[in-house]
Amino acid sequence: MSNKKASQDRKARLAEVQKAQKAKEKRVVVGIVIGCLVLLAGLGGVVAFAVNDAKSQQLPNLGVGASAASCDPITTDTGGGQGEHVGPGTPKPNETTVKYDTVPPSHGPHFAAPAVSPRKFYTAADRPAVETLVHNLEHGYTILWYDSTQTKGKEKLLRDIADQANKQSQSRDKFLVVEWDNSRGAFPKGKPFALVHWAKDAGHRQLCGDLSGAVIVDFIKKYPASDTQEPGAA
Repeated sequence: MSNKKASQDRKARLAEVQKAQKAKEKRVVVGIVIGCLVLLAGLGGVVAFAVNDAKSQQLPNLGVGASAASCDPITTDTGGGQGEHVGPGTPKPNETTVKYDTVPPSHGPHFAAPAVSPRKFYTAADRPAVETLVHNLEHGYTILWYDSTQTKGKEKLLRDIADQANKQSQSRDKFLVVEWDNSRGAFPKGKPFALVHWAKDAGHRQLCGDLSGAVIVDFIKKYPASDTQEPGAA
């Protein structure tokens, strides 16, 4: 009888050990499942944030809304200057400064070579001459001039705009953001930003009180790089 009872006791203890082991394994599995769910939720949040952040960086979403940008109507500036080169290496080598009839210029005589570079954002420290950039306008570029005396703290936004505007099909690689040289004339007070394009029909400008990606999108759609005095030029 003692041997039989001992055997039963061993079986009972073994059953208890197995039961405890199964309970432990179940707790581990539940912990792993919960951990995976938490991780997936976290990854979902990261992905959602990344998607929303990417959307916020798209050109139409940069800056303020169109209605808050205080933009003037787009001008139509008639005048000449197509193919009229001045400065060194031209028939007018001593004419190194052009007095343009608008501020900023949207057309007119210009230096013999445009600025062709991967650079799309310029400050006063490295900007090309105005006469050089007017040649860029002749080749279908859009320029966003900014008056730095009225735009403190906007440099990152301006750089983001330069980056995103050059990804748009209508202005791809032909959109420049350039600090304006106030010695060449002052922007109207409260209008520190000027979009400029020299289209086939005339030069066009739009002066704004604030930066709006939505306004820029509308402008470059209205005046794409293909609408230019010299189609196909670099």
